[in-house]
Amino acid sequence: MLLLGLTALILIGLDTCTEWLEPAKSRFEQAARPFHWLTNLPARLSEWGDENVVSRKELEAENEQLRTELSIHKAQMLRMAEITAENARLRNLLNATELLDDKVLVAELIGVSPDPLSHRILINRGSRDGAYIGQPVLDDRGLMGQIVRIWKDSSQVLLITDSSHAVPVQVLRNGVRTVAEGTGDYRRMALRYVSPTIDIVAGDVLVSSGLGGRFPVGYPVGKVLSTEQSAGQAYMSVVVEPTANIERSRHLLLVFSNVEDLSAGEDEDGG
Repeated sequence: MLLLGLTALILIGLDTCTEWLEPAKSRFEQAARPFHWLTNLPARLSEWGDENVVSRKELEAENEQLRTELSIHKAQMLRMAEITAENARLRNLLNATELLDDKVLVAELIGVSPDPLSHRILINRGSRDGAYIGQPVLDDRGLMGQIVRIWKDSSQVLLITDSSHAVPVQVLRNGVRTVAEGTGDYRRMALRYVSPTIDIVAGDVLVSSGLGGRFPVGYPVGKVLSTEQSAGQAYMSVVVEPTANIERSRHLLLVFSNVEDLSAGEDEDGG
């Protein structure tokens, strides 16, 4: 009976003590929260790092995939642009054939001379197609050159800008005749022996004169860029820009005209 009484008093005392310590307990818990947060910080940082590392890897993989897809789309767009430009060139070439009275054959450039001083190209037409030495070659804008070597399935063309090439021309405006020479520059030619008294000015259009029997009359050759008379010189310096896209055209026209076939008596090279 006494034991029961003591137990009851202890329980009552503990209960009373608990109620009395409650404010202190609450303040202790509040004070302990930062320490609890700090003790859990490594675990929190580890969890945050795992989540963000995974997210970064996923983003990098996604970005790499997007870059690959973008590169593919750019390549496809470039190819489409190239095809569109080629179609435009072919349409221009077709329009050019309608302006010619002579029979023509479309040829394609398949090679360029590796020598920067030699303006020669290789085309995919030869004697099998009826091509011949001296045959005029044009693009959709004007005279490109002439065939100088020939095989069964290909030919070599000497461009009008080669330093060894010369073509008789006349001024479209007034019929003045002269000779246009290559200078070794794809965008520049020069007129030979032009007297200061001759009526040639910047902007004049030059066409083939037909003299010499190599090129038919009236094919566009170039446009006069400038004329200059140097002191002590008997002739003017006349700079001409070729009409044809000498260094860019890929599809060309072989013209079957009434000019003389210069290949007579010459043997074909190769087979």
